[in-house]
Amino acid sequence: MIRASIVGGSGYTGGELLRLLLDHPQVEVAQVTSRSRLGEYVYQTHPNLRKRTQLQFCDPQTLQPCQVLFLALPHGQAQGEIEHYACLAERIIDLSADFRLRSAEAYQRWYGHPHAAPQWLERFVYGLPELHREELRTARYVSGVGCNATAANLALAPLVKAGLIEPDSPVIVEIKVGSSEGGAEGNPGSHHPERSHVVRTFAPFGHRHTAEVMQECGLTNVKLTMTSVELVRGALATAHVQVKSGVTNKDLWRAYRAFANENPFVRLVKEQRGIYRVPEPKILAGSNYADIGFELDESNGQLVSICAIDNLMKGAAGSAVQCLNLMYGMEETLGLEFPGLHPV
Repeated sequence: MIRASIVGGSGYTGGELLRLLLDHPQVEVAQVTSRSRLGEYVYQTHPNLRKRTQLQFCDPQTLQPCQVLFLALPHGQAQGEIEHYACLAERIIDLSADFRLRSAEAYQRWYGHPHAAPQWLERFVYGLPELHREELRTARYVSGVGCNATAANLALAPLVKAGLIEPDSPVIVEIKVGSSEGGAEGNPGSHHPERSHVVRTFAPFGHRHTAEVMQECGLTNVKLTMTSVELVRGALATAHVQVKSGVTNKDLWRAYRAFANENPFVRLVKEQRGIYRVPEPKILAGSNYADIGFELDESNGQLVSICAIDNLMKGAAGSAVQCLNLMYGMEETLGLEFPGLHPV
């Protein structure tokens, strides 16, 4: 059994991570920390875990050595204590944004302040298995993935891998997101009376996850637009792309099928009948799947590429456990086979 602990387990991502690890056949959860909920049973914060565990939140200062340490802290905290955490565990998976970017310059540009541990940035492997599977097999330190960046990267990855995008053409990705992206603490904008029944664009340009898409897909002319919709879980990325001259639907089918076949949690959704003919985040709640689809206007080469995920799963905790499996040489899908619910 792999002895694992979670630092910062009281948020939505920490709760999802704990849910997955408690059911993982090769993991024993040793400790879960939370300063704000110190001494409380974890099921008092995550009621779905009632009768699944008697763990109590402990003080981070009481952490004992373990094999793998998951950091589910607010952005900016892990980088200041990474040396301490590295002394406690042989492997670290950080779910925050602290180690996602490879350069300190890029971090300062997108996050607005210097990185506290720039020498650590290149030691972390970006934790999206669909893009870094082989590196993850030998990694000691793995970064989290931005949920919106995950949806955008997976929408674009089949095209990038097959070399089908027109070089230097603009790539516009519109992402619709649920309220759980705002975290468990909330803010005036996520207050239910203010948020209910809205379709609210809150980041027309310049969202920080843009940096991850540029880094991981190797594209320079990328714009992300973020819109909040009335979901709790879910992110839907709709990418508008110009493909190279002569690219046909047959080429696209080949590229998308190849990408889905190579990745156990990627499914191609492009149906002629039924309600769910294109990717839809609603049916992915609680699952680690990413559904992708596309539509091409052959008259002008304009392509719409779509990816739907559960932002707390494939966009965070699910990918983290997928990385854990790869790091320890286990089956990549272990503990992650839940397909989602229908109807919900």
